[in-house]
Amino acid sequence: MGINLQKGQRVDLTKGNANLTSIKVGLGWDPIGQEKSGGFFGKIFSGGSAGGSGRDIDCDASVLMLQNDKVIAGDDVVYFGKLTSNCGSIRHSGDNLTGDGDGDDEVITVDLNSVPTQYNKLVFVVNIYDAAARNQHFGLIKNAYIRVFDDRSGNELIRYNLTDNYSNLTTLICGEIYRHNNEWKFAAVGSGTNDIKLGDVVRRYQ
Repeated sequence: MGINLQKGQRVDLTKGNANLTSIKVGLGWDPIGQEKSGGFFGKIFSGGSAGGSGRDIDCDASVLMLQNDKVIAGDDVVYFGKLTSNCGSIRHSGDNLTGDGDGDDEVITVDLNSVPTQYNKLVFVVNIYDAAARNQHFGLIKNAYIRVFDDRSGNELIRYNLTDNYSNLTTLICGEIYRHNNEWKFAAVGSGTNDIKLGDVVRRYQ
């Protein structure tokens, strides 16, 4: 059974677990006003009772690859338009167009041993596409989570349920995987921002 984290907590991933070389990061959520579970990085119909414009909520997952806690180049961002990092160590499952189905909707694979040494941190972000025009925000979702599981065994290692009130916020910085003393750790961040575009989020790290 994986470890359940609270906001701000940190936990070792690889210390004492030398066999953990590749992980997957999955995210999930439920739209308010709907019973069917969807993915955190999907597109769901918000409906009139759930707020917003009644259009699909288009949530896009991204990974920022940081060098000394900064994004140095545009190529260091993995998202629906660039599914694989230049080094090949990070692979995005692709943009989910429906959000249908239970469990994870989008999954990001990280080959920990292949992440070049100049990168000290990976930041996992989700933002709502065209949020301002559609009058949409993360107050329209519930049961959001980020989890880390072993790529080989499928065993869940970490789960962090994002339980804060994210009303009127359009971007979530969900969690970070970072190097510490030559080992990898995970930090539960769960911070929301008013950033409208992915570029706005990237500028926070420049």
